[in-house]
Amino acid sequence: EVQLVESGGGLVQAGGSLRLSCEASGFTFDDYAIGWFRQAPGKGREGVSCISSSDGSTHYTDSVKGRFTISSNNAKNTVYLQMNSLKPEDTAVYYCARLSMCSSKLILGSWGQGIQVTVSS
Repeated sequence: EVQLVESGGGLVQAGGSLRLSCEASGFTFDDYAIGWFRQAPGKGREGVSCISSSDGSTHYTDSVKGRFTISSNNAKNTVYLQMNSLKPEDTAVYYCARLSMCSSKLILGSWGQGIQVTVSS
């Protein structure tokens, strides 16, 4: 069974940092990309960052470039999202998902529960 479990969210003040983890199981980790997405209250879900497990290439949406860093530990089948200089507008439920490649518009499988990140001003 394919599973992706997010952890590491919470409440932080503006300017602070959090590290999210996405632990994957049930598939060959190196064959896919893992993306982080978020959904703020009243807004649609947006792609935040993505990493290709095979070659380590990374991608970021413009609003997080220079503040967020995505990385992976293939030995642990885990992808991390280090979030620095957090802003109130980063407040959202964050999800990780499996993709065939970072340029794909569709995730493979279904969305998980996500993890809440709240940034206070």
